[in-house]
Amino acid sequence: MSSIDLNADLGEGFGRWTLTDDEELLSVVTSANVACGFHAGDAATMRRVCELAAERGVRVGAQVSYHDLAGFGRRAMDVPPAELAAEVAYQIGALEVFARAAGTRVSYVKPHGALYNRVVHDEEQAAAVVEGVRLADATLPVLGLPGSWLLKLAERAGLVAVTEAFADRAYTDHGTLAPRGHEGAVITDTATVIERSVGLARSGTVVSHSGQRILVRARSLCLHGDTPGAVELARRVRAELAAAGVRVEAFS
Repeated sequence: MSSIDLNADLGEGFGRWTLTDDEELLSVVTSANVACGFHAGDAATMRRVCELAAERGVRVGAQVSYHDLAGFGRRAMDVPPAELAAEVAYQIGALEVFARAAGTRVSYVKPHGALYNRVVHDEEQAAAVVEGVRLADATLPVLGLPGSWLLKLAERAGLVAVTEAFADRAYTDHGTLAPRGHEGAVITDTATVIERSVGLARSGTVVSHSGQRILVRARSLCLHGDTPGAVELARRVRAELAAAGVRVEAFS
């Protein structure tokens, strides 16, 4: 690839509690996955992040989740499809209010946490997410894991499917993310994350948890904003991508 999008999960706080350094990360990334209140985020936070993103020309994406504030959206849940579709549409609509007030708009949708992992292999839950996106705005692209049910069904529904990769997460040999509870699932070594970022952008490959090189072709690269030193790591990743001849720009 000659170009790649950099996205990060932002707005992950509520009230007086904050998790991500939104202002600094918005100076690095090209797409912002904004928490919409179900796993994190509140009205004031959503408004502030949308305003900052608009000022800096960063695309605003709705990061939708299971309704699980206490578990940060990372607990497995069984939600009836009709209810899940409505909740996805509700979250997108809430963020759209603040995006439009800031002079921008919601440009894409990305599931979070347990929902993100569930819609990789669960056709019914994936269909519910796609229906929720269509209810809110049938022109919105959907960001997800290559080969997932989410992206397959998004394409069938006429939505734009955008593939995503993770430089700081371990992969299984099948191209799925290793569960966070497994040892080594989150990669914290800076040099390794940078090396994987460049490899994903240039060759579309990454080394799996077992040591196999696997194909992961992605248009967007996620940089987690809740890891220690996230801002400096994001800056270094962007600099190394540029040095390797990769343009960093929002996906079209």
